[in-house]
Amino acid sequence: MIEHKHIIIRSLVNKPLKAEGEAKLWWNELVKEIGMVKLDLPENPICGYVDTPGNAGITIVGIIETSHIAMHIWDEQSPALVQLDVYTCSSLPKDKVHKMLEFMDPVKVEWATYDREHTLEKIDDGNR
Repeated sequence: MIEHKHIIIRSLVNKPLKAEGEAKLWWNELVKEIGMVKLDLPENPICGYVDTPGNAGITIVGIIETSHIAMHIWDEQSPALVQLDVYTCSSLPKDKVHKMLEFMDPVKVEWATYDREHTLEKIDDGNR
């Protein structure tokens, strides 16, 4: 059975990812941790650092066989802001997504999980 699960996370963190290589390693580890498979493409994920004042930070986007994982980190502020989006046409172990976020030492985490099978139905939300 195909599922359509989506978790959106907004977090303030003490140890943001700041290097492209570090972000790619983290993204690939997240894919493995949640039991997904990244699509075999020449460049996946795609990652870049924006150095524009007021918008500085890492953006990383990649395709998994069942959809996508995208993350934006604004590291100029302290704590840094992380926006993480994991969408899959499969089951979604959100506890493992939260566990991976621990690497960045979050001080606040807000999230919402949606079932997008037939409508945009919120399954749960919360704060940590």
